[in-house]
Amino acid sequence: MRTAYKCRAYPTPEQAGVLSRTFGCVRVVWNRTLAWRRDRYRTQRAKTGFIQANAHLTAMKATDELAWLNEVSSVPLQQTIRHQQTAFANFFAGRTRYPRYKSRTGRQSAEYTRSGFRYRDGRLLLAKMEAPLAFVWSWPEVDPAAIDPTTVTVSRDPCGRWYVSFAVDAAVPDRLAAAGAVVAVDLGVTDFAVTSDGDKIPNPRHLARRERNLARYQRRQARKTRGSSNHVKAKAKIARAHRKVRAARTDFLHKTSTRLVRDHDVIVIEDLAVANMIRNRRLAKAVSDCGWGAFRRMLAYKTARYGRHLVVVDRWLPSSKTCSACGHVLTQLALGTRTWQCPSCGTRHDRDVNAAKNILAAGLAVSACGGDVRHSRSVQVQSPVKQEPQPVKVGIPRL
Repeated sequence: MRTAYKCRAYPTPEQAGVLSRTFGCVRVVWNRTLAWRRDRYRTQRAKTGFIQANAHLTAMKATDELAWLNEVSSVPLQQTIRHQQTAFANFFAGRTRYPRYKSRTGRQSAEYTRSGFRYRDGRLLLAKMEAPLAFVWSWPEVDPAAIDPTTVTVSRDPCGRWYVSFAVDAAVPDRLAAAGAVVAVDLGVTDFAVTSDGDKIPNPRHLARRERNLARYQRRQARKTRGSSNHVKAKAKIARAHRKVRAARTDFLHKTSTRLVRDHDVIVIEDLAVANMIRNRRLAKAVSDCGWGAFRRMLAYKTARYGRHLVVVDRWLPSSKTCSACGHVLTQLALGTRTWQCPSCGTRHDRDVNAAKNILAAGLAVSACGGDVRHSRSVQVQSPVKQEPQPVKVGIPRL
């Protein structure tokens, strides 16, 4: 199993200079190679692979204009070509968008393979450096001298903090004991998540709580002369404020996903199109502040790591408009309507709890493990056996 340990790094001024030059060379190689590939395709209609891109890197280093690329280690530059090749492969496969140019004001990073670093007894020595790079290990249960990293990535965020990430091949952890419960999660903005058990996890709204401070910092930056030292300091202060928001959100998502994985054998969620939802200018900020995409990725790798099951149901499932008691589907349900009464059976529903129950029923109906897992509380679920197709108006199996 592949895993990574990210630590704070504290380079000396000399090491910071070497790493900064390396970041600049990586950025130049990425941008020039990307421009060369685009121009080559437009003029010659020729496809570019790793071999051609690597040859172009060698040609760039041989020119007088870019001879300074030889002053840094060649390993991060070659890794940049590999990363760009992977980015294009993902783009053509439809998984990501077209690769973009890198900016000097964003996050800077450089990756070293085994030929570009030496790691012994918990001490890291990078190429073109005479002294080991100091870092702080944050995992007491893991001995830093016992790990054998395959790659090392050094990065610097916009607020000036340095980090080093060790990618290692770790043993697969033991699977968690059976919890004997399943749960469905309905994600929202008012409440971050509502489970099929009726539990509501409040939305902490990390960005909204710091918006006033961020606006004040941005007004201060606007009054500074662009390019001055004060402008740079004000920009770093804004970056630190955003880093705190990002760290608080990540901590919340990790704790929430870990609790769900620990207490349930099967977790059912909706296949939300977050990229499409943030195009709504009225909801974009609130949806982005929730971090639904990161939450789903955490659930995916944690359930796979600890032997749990994650079921994803269709995003077009009318979970909010369907009565979880009788299966009646409303023709319309306004977004502001939080509770509604079924006109068929008279059951009164909480919008989010009802949606979570419908997501659970739909998820377990298509999951092979649904019949072997006990469902918590009193909601009854059909066993996952072959059944006759239901009418389209129902949408999900009846409870």
